[in-house]
Amino acid sequence: MIVNNVSLEAVAVKKEQYPATGMPEVAFAGKSNVGKSSLINCMINRKALARTSQNPGKTRTINFYNVEDRLYFVDLPGYGYAKAPKSEQQKWGKMIEGYLLKREELKTIIMLVDIRHEPGENDRMMYDWLKHYGHNIIIVATKSDKLKRSQLDKHKKMLKTAFGLEKEDILLPFSSETKSGRDELWEIIERVCEITRE
Repeated sequence: MIVNNVSLEAVAVKKEQYPATGMPEVAFAGKSNVGKSSLINCMINRKALARTSQNPGKTRTINFYNVEDRLYFVDLPGYGYAKAPKSEQQKWGKMIEGYLLKREELKTIIMLVDIRHEPGENDRMMYDWLKHYGHNIIIVATKSDKLKRSQLDKHKKMLKTAFGLEKEDILLPFSSETKSGRDELWEIIERVCEITRE
């Protein structure tokens, strides 16, 4: 998709604050500091619309980005950030769960993992939970530019095994630095959201 117009349309902590346009939504989930904001910025050709931060746990709301009046990118709070108080973590958990379970406009979830590392317990729990509720999940393995080309297949295999992926499941290496994987991810999003190129 050619992206020229993007805006942060809603910052929500409860469903009454979600947009009511009925446009398809693509949610981005991942643990803190996995590169979620960088990926969103890369996908929409912006340097800093989604705020990136050195400090994990920055996103504490569900942020809806209107992309070309065709769909929403929905940035979810990062999970598994230990420094936040337990009560805060539970609040985020309930908020995210409420969105993921009840939102009819949600077409797919892009789950981010760092391609360099084995997925953590939180990653596996999140994946299993999403799978259990029948969500359409795309695993995007970020920071692929940090690996040598010859290492990519080994790391992809490691992630596929860790998550127990089937042949039809999607695992896409991605780099916000080099934009590698960007076009493929857009193609998947357009297909899932039934968006035709103009």
